[in-house]
Formats: sequence, structure tokens, C-alpha cells
Amino acid sequence: MTGVGFGAFVRRAHDAGRLVVQPRMGMSSPELMRAGLLATRNATATTVGTITLDSYTRVGDLESAQLAVLEGVALNGYPIVSHETATTLRVLDGIHGAGFPVQVRHGSAAPQHIFRALMSVGLDASEGGPVSYCLPYGRVPLRESVAHWAASCELLAGLRESGAEPHLETFGGCVLGQLCPPSLLVAVSFLEALFFRRHGIRSISLSYAQQTDPGQDAEAVAALRSLCARYLPDTEWHVVVYAYMGLYPETEEGAYRLLGKAAELAVASGSERLIVKTVAESRRIPTVAENVAALEYAATVAGRTARAPLEGTGTQTYAEASALVNAVLELDDDLGAALLTAFAEGRLDVPYCLHPDNAGFSRSYIDADGRLRWADIGKMPLNGIADVRPAQGITSAGLLESLSYVRRSYDRYGPEDTRAAEPARP
Repeated sequence: MTGVGFGAFVRRAHDAGRLVVQPRMGMSSPELMRAGLLATRNATATTVGTITLDSYTRVGDLESAQLAVLEGVALNGYPIVSHETATTLRVLDGIHGAGFPVQVRHGSAAPQHIFRALMSVGLDASEGGPVSYCLPYGRVPLRESVAHWAASCELLAGLRESGAEPHLETFGGCVLGQLCPPSLLVAVSFLEALFFRRHGIRSISLSYAQQTDPGQDAEAVAALRSLCARYLPDTEWHVVVYAYMGLYPETEEGAYRLLGKAAELAVASGSERLIVKTVAESRRIPTVAENVAALEYAATVAGRTARAPLEGTGTQTYAEASALVNAVLELDDDLGAALLTAFAEGRLDVPYCLHPDNAGFSRSYIDADGRLRWADIGKMPLNGIADVRPAQGITSAGLLESLSYVRRSYDRYGPEDTRAAEPARP
């Protein structure tokens, strides 16, 4: 089994005027995982499947994952390494194919064991990155993550020998995305894509997570696409938008309204794929039915939204993102080494990130208009470029309030603001 061409599938759908929508779905039971994939495939939308892995597998605690499988203990995802290959093949049988590619999502700073497992069952699409699956998720040294991801890219790239075109998606556009000004998200997402390309991956998607201001988000996606057009001319690439990654609205109306805005952003910006969120996000892991409802709602909103991409290079977001990218690329021809130096010197610095390899000098805030801005750029090369307002620096109390800004903004609308635009829901 050689895979189905994840990137090519998304490209064909986009060329036909359809947004590909995708859940973040993972169940430890093979029977439930298969049912989830079937429901996703059968949704009234253009979909791709997701197998999201459990936390034990993500951190490499395979002994605990194996024990859970043996004892029938439910996990928060599918333990692809611990299930027998024949079991996962049965999960995928008759579902995964040219008309329904499946991506494995995980969260690991050292994903070699995951890549070997997915390759063994004929899958060839995954996601992550040396920065985005290191800094937010633990204390694994960045140097180790970079080495692991270089080896993992080269492992996956070997699938081309069997006729497949393996695909990787950067998670950089979501790295601590709450309160992270979009220019840094764009820069990290792009740099991870370039890292993948230099380690043999030729089909790549670049992520961007919906933030606090629709106009700023449109600028960010335009900037990301402009960087790709400039630096990745020989690569099959597309952009994937994530529905907001932070505290989600607690009301059903607020949740649907926020998801609708994400779908509008994806289509209007020319993006090709959308990762959805559901009405249950603020309370618990969503059911399969709730995921399907979110997929179908997003597809309906996408179908009535026109493409209206911005020009990508004339904005504040592009100016900042390109400055950050250029500052990293000039450090070393080896992009892995350049990323290590960039973080060590504070040229890249994620606000409010406590990882030991992050400088921790940068700060940001939400202004009165809802846009994310810099309060302190630390040592990043943005002097004279970024609009820095130190007096607006955020306090600990203000940080907590800002983290719930989107939830409060969308929950305070009444049902009439959303219901008229919604399709029928189950």
C-alpha cells in the first residue's frame, strides 16, 4: 500500500472550489476509531480523515500505552504504535484510499516510532515540527527535537521510493497561538515548512490558527502564502487554517459563530483546508456526531463564502514575518542549526512560553480593537518594524483576562446573531 497523495487530494478539491474540512479525532478503541473515520468520510462535506494519537505515545511512554491496550483501558487517542499492524489495517480497510486520505496527528518531539508505525499500514501524512512540537509541550531540549525531526523527515521521505508522495503539515502557525502576534506564527510555520523541504519532504501544508481579529488573520494568511510563493517554488504546498485553539465559547451559538468565522477566513484567504472545532470544546472531548456536525456546518459556511485573498507583501504582518525569517536564514545554511541559534539569541522568542530554550523576553497584548500587538519584542530583529507599546504590557491578571477574550466576545452574542445563518444541526 503506497498512500493516496494527501497534498494532491487537497489541491484537487481546492481547484474545484471546495474547502477540505477535517476533525481532530482519535479514539483508542479500533472499532470506535473506524466508526469515526467512516462518519467523517460520509459527512456532507469534502473531508479527510484524522487519527489523533494518545498522550503516552506522544511522549514515547510506549510501555504505558501497551499496558492500556492489553488491559482495555481507554486512552485520549489512538495508540498506533501499540496496536498490532493487522489491527490498524482493519481500522483503515475500505476507508482509506484515493478519495479519502487519512492524516496521523500526534504532538511528539521525537516522532520516529510514530512515523514507522503509520508507514507500516500504508499511511503517508502527518504533522508537527521541530519547534512547534517542542516548546509548548514539555521540556525536551530544542536541540534534541531538531535532530529527531530531521531524522523523521528523512524517514518519511523514503516513501517516495515506493511511489508515494508523503505529506507533512507544520504546526508552527499554532505554536502557543493564544496571544502570539500573527507575524511570529507565520514565521515559525514557514521556517518549519522550509525545514521539512530541506530534509526531503516535497508535499507540505502550513498551518495558521485563527486569532483575535479577522482582519489581522487575513493579513497573516496572505503573508504566509507570499513567503511560500517566494521560497517554495518547487514544492506542492497548501495552507490549513485552524479554528481558534484557545478557550472556546461555552454557548452553542458562540461556538458555531466562531467556527463560521474560521471557515470564512479559510475560503476568503484562499486557504485550502480547515481544522474544525465543535460545540463541546469548552466542556469535554467531542463525540463523533458533534465532529460531523462541525464539519458539515463549516462546509456550508464555506460554500457561501467568496474567495477574496489580500495582497500579501504590503502589510505590517508581512514586514514583521519576513524580517524574522530573514534573520534566521542568515544565521546558518543548516536550517536546524539556524533555528537553534535563533532561539538561543532571542531572534525568535515566543511570548509567555516557559520552555528553557525560549528566551522569554517578548510580551504581547490585545489592543482595544481586538488585534494582537507587541508590548516587548525582546531581542527579536523588529526594531523600527513592529509597533511596540510598552505601556500596554500585560499583567498576570490581564493575561488571564486576555486568554478568555475570544470566548467572551463570541458568547455575548445572542442566538439570533448565529441561528439565522446556520444549517440544520442534528
